[in-house]
Amino acid sequence: MAGSLLPNRIALAPMTRSRAAEGGLATGLVAEYYTQRASAGLIISEGIQPSAVGQGYPFTPGLHNAEQGAAWREVTDSVHAAGGRIFAQLMHSGRIGHPSLLPDGLVPVAPSAVAAEGQVFTADGLQDFVTPHELTGAEVRATIADFAEAARHAVEAGFDGVELHGANGYLIHQFLAPGSNLRTDEWGGTAENRIRFAVEVVKAVAAAIGAERTALRVSPGNPYNGISEPDPRPVYEALVKEIDGLGPAYLHVMEYGPEARETTLALRKQFSGPLVLNPATDGPTDHRALTLIEDGTADLLAFGALFLANPDLPERLRAQGPYNTPDPATFFGGDARGYTDYPAL
Repeated sequence: MAGSLLPNRIALAPMTRSRAAEGGLATGLVAEYYTQRASAGLIISEGIQPSAVGQGYPFTPGLHNAEQGAAWREVTDSVHAAGGRIFAQLMHSGRIGHPSLLPDGLVPVAPSAVAAEGQVFTADGLQDFVTPHELTGAEVRATIADFAEAARHAVEAGFDGVELHGANGYLIHQFLAPGSNLRTDEWGGTAENRIRFAVEVVKAVAAAIGAERTALRVSPGNPYNGISEPDPRPVYEALVKEIDGLGPAYLHVMEYGPEARETTLALRKQFSGPLVLNPATDGPTDHRALTLIEDGTADLLAFGALFLANPDLPERLRAQGPYNTPDPATFFGGDARGYTDYPAL
């Protein structure tokens, strides 16, 4: 993958950490967290905003200026020294966010001026999502360029590649879904038009850093963050058909619900490169899911909650446990020691 032979087929799933310093800078604590998990075959970072307006949560890191890149270099150097490989996940939150999180009077942006239902956590507590600014055609192109520039910063910062976050209701997903994309121009309407933004972002990033270092994450039918996709499979089959010819590093599928496997298998059949799967399971995914590699459903499995509680997870999977029990209450906030501290095996 991206020119490297991976030591195993276990990936650290991308998970929002909200631990960046002022200015969206990665810190020593971030380096410690990822270095502890360097035994993964592949680390996929937390979501990193590719532009200032792409921030959706407090204390999330960026990759849109040199200072942020220099901070991430300390993280990637530490991971590489420990024998790990790490991709940066570029995540533009789109309509998911709030003006209070953004600088210079910016407001969240989206394919259409449709607010998401629900609330977002801010420095002043939970606040309702606002109606986003609908991107103009020129602004859509500028946003695509932002992704490409952030990918260049990522490679300069030492990342082995970039994963584009097209899942979980963020900007790329908002373009894919008919409930959040009401456009009637080249970027909306038909499935062909709704996949265009995702395809153009993949193309732009591949042109900037190489297709072999460019990946995409999707979550077909996932309603998170107010997404409505009543018939997702044809859309994602069309999307995968378009990007497969570019030769990306991998396709990352996050399953939602018990019926998602049918779509996963369809995309698996259509995509010729490695498939990373974050499978739908009853409770935290553990060694029992490794059969999905053995039967050819996926090439790598991405583990989330269990990897937070067990930084040495590949070894524990090999031994089929024991596992520390994930406790989400320890994963966020200023005193969240579950972020780095864990009991010994």
